[in-house]
Amino acid sequence: MKKAEVVADKKTYQSLIIDHVVYQTTLTNKYNSRKPYAELVPGVMTAFIPGTITEVYVKEGQKVDEGDPLVVLEAMKMLNEIRAPFAGEVKSVNVKKGERVVKNYVLVEVSV
Repeated sequence: MKKAEVVADKKTYQSLIIDHVVYQTTLTNKYNSRKPYAELVPGVMTAFIPGTITEVYVKEGQKVDEGDPLVVLEAMKMLNEIRAPFAGEVKSVNVKKGERVVKNYVLVEVSV
């Protein structure tokens, strides 16, 4: 199977060419309105799910080692400990104990 290639014919229909065979298809509104992929930024810890911060273990300017706990995010009755991905210094702490956060909210930033 060769690499698929998408060619725009019209606004509502798309031609998909696979192994020299043309297929007609439409794309859903959900597909058309999806967010583009954004690469993760090292050192920026975000909430992977909405929840409540139950513990904050670090302060700005504090030195941390790889694997040190930073905060605890409670979501769906589970306690998720967010840990430092590498050794460095805490650049900013954007949450406090008891605060509710939404998905992708920046919790803590760590710099090398």
